[in-house]
Formats: sequence, C-alpha cells, structure tokens
Amino acid sequence: MTGPDLPRRLRRSRLYEQVAEQISDWIVAREMGPGDKLPAERELAERLGVSRATLSQALVALEVVGVVEVRHGDGTVVAPTGTGSGPGAGSGRRVLESVRDHADRLPDVLDARDALETKAAALAAERRTDADLAEIDAALGFMADDVAAGGRGIEADERFHAAVTAAAHSPLIGRMMAEIAGLVRESRVESLGQPGRPADSLAGHRAVAEAIRDRDPGAAAAAMHAHVVKVGDVALLRDAPAP
Repeated sequence: MTGPDLPRRLRRSRLYEQVAEQISDWIVAREMGPGDKLPAERELAERLGVSRATLSQALVALEVVGVVEVRHGDGTVVAPTGTGSGPGAGSGRRVLESVRDHADRLPDVLDARDALETKAAALAAERRTDADLAEIDAALGFMADDVAAGGRGIEADERFHAAVTAAAHSPLIGRMMAEIAGLVRESRVESLGQPGRPADSLAGHRAVAEAIRDRDPGAAAAAMHAHVVKVGDVALLRDAPAP
C-alpha cells in the first residue's frame, strides 16, 4: 500500500543511540547541572550492560550535541548547555533527534571540509609567510604536548586548521570556513573521540605542515585530503558496533 497519508518507515535505533538517550534521560531525572560529573566509563558500561566501545561512542555523540564535556583528568561532566538550553538539551528523545541530525549531516560537512581545506592547504604552500609557518608550528607543538599528556588535542586541532586557512591568504575561503565553524567542530569532536585518533591526527597535521614548509602545493593538497578522509573514518558512519 502506498499513499501520502501513510506514516514513514520507522528508523531503527542503533545501540549507541539508545545508550545516549538513556544517559540523557538519567541526567535530567537526577537534575544534574553544569559541571556535575558522570560515573566512570567502566561503571557506566557495566550498569548499562554494554561494551566500553559502545559507551564511548554514545558519550562522543552526547558531547557533539552539547550534553556533556569530556575533560582531561576530570572525566565526563554535564556541559553548560546540557540541562537547560542548546542543541542537546532536554529529554532523551530530543537528544536522540540531535544525534541523528548530526550523523545525517556529517558526510556533507566532510565534503565541504575536503573542498575548502584541501584548496586552502595548496594555497598556503604557495603563499605562506614565515609568520604563518611559525603559527602552524606552534599549533603542532601545542597538540603534541596535549596528546602526550593524554588529551585529545581538540583546541590544538582547531588552532592548526585555522593557521593553515590563514596562511592561504584567501579572504573568501576564510569567511566560508568561519561560516561552517560549528559544523566543523562537530566533525572534530567526533573524529578525535575515536580510539587512537589524536596521535593519527597529529601525524596528518605534520604531513600537511611539511608540504607547506616545502612550498609544495600538490603535496599539501594531497596530505590535507588524506587527513580529512581520516577524519571521516568514524564509528557512526560505519555499521553499529556490537554490544
């Protein structure tokens, strides 16, 4: 049977989505506020009866939509927007919708990043100044220190990509990147939340930086493209992990 009045096919929830929904409802039920700490991942996984990998994916999803923050050395806490306002605030059902919206738009965000940042890297190799290169190197050092200390390097990653964009000396590309900055941050948090990804990302940054240093536009473009492809290798775009 077909017709305009029939309901749409139900979308099946993947396990990490169910876990994210339950955690969000639990935060609301306990009236937790910004900065309140969630139980350790091992304890949460045991309580929910899921693997650490599934729980980690759910927490990354909640971080992307603004429900929680993962703080190095302090665990996972309720984000400032996690209980009152923002894209991830409210009931678990609303959070689930936000998580799914993020998953749906992520491929488009990655396409935009590839188009803009690959070109920016090539232009940076042609146009960079010594000052531009110094800022790129500073961002690399900042990320290396953070990753070595056990962090994910999110702020340093943002600083590196901003430095490459600035080195391109293309005002229009700069404005376009600023326009999608929030969406780019979603992809950044998603990617750097993958196991082992911060070190991989740092290696990708170094390859881009070396090509820019050598004034090799082709190599810079290839390195940035490879890096963005790696950014897109995330669990939510693959099959759902086993519990």
